[in-house]
Amino acid sequence: MRNIMLKEMKLSASPLSYFFILFGLMFFLPGYPVLCGAFFTTLGIYQGFLYAREANDIEFSVLLPVSKQDVVKGKYLFVCFIESCSLALMLAVILIRMTVLSDSAVYRANALMNANLFSAGCALVAFGLFNVIFLGGFFRTAYNMGKPFIIYIIAVFLVITLFEALHHIPGLEALNAFGFEHIGLQLVLLIAGFTAFAVMTLLSFKSACARFERIDL
Repeated sequence: MRNIMLKEMKLSASPLSYFFILFGLMFFLPGYPVLCGAFFTTLGIYQGFLYAREANDIEFSVLLPVSKQDVVKGKYLFVCFIESCSLALMLAVILIRMTVLSDSAVYRANALMNANLFSAGCALVAFGLFNVIFLGGFFRTAYNMGKPFIIYIIAVFLVITLFEALHHIPGLEALNAFGFEHIGLQLVLLIAGFTAFAVMTLLSFKSACARFERIDL
């Protein structure tokens, strides 16, 4: 498994997949939907899949002395690695905004989602959607990826719009907490986001393995 993961990181991946991790820094931007940072991270992964397809990466992978399930596992592990790197960057930004910049006027006057642990949980849901819709959709054919990515775009921006609107609903203002306000609630929501991500990714992986086994390459 280690070798196929190295293959994904060194041979299959596009430089854009790594570069787009930096969009996690969008959590610094006031007056901008910070969850778009999660979308741009997945856009970089999508570009990597395009690059790999043109290089006949799947065909090369199945010729290796590994099972077809390991090929799928390698893709999922690499995607989760990129998502984890982006999330770590987001959490670093959130920590800075929750401490050093918690009283900054530019953030206090921001009408959009604040960068807190709830927003990190929302980013995990966005990543989970990508793993279900795009990754799961890709392994229906192991070639076509335009349609699943378009469906993912529609779904993720609907979800981003929903998350952005929640704290404007009376009684849900705590979702947009600054600093360490309502920290218990924020931690619960972060854990809920991680749980949703883990469940969606695991179910998608199992489905993708079954689909890929049926594909005659």
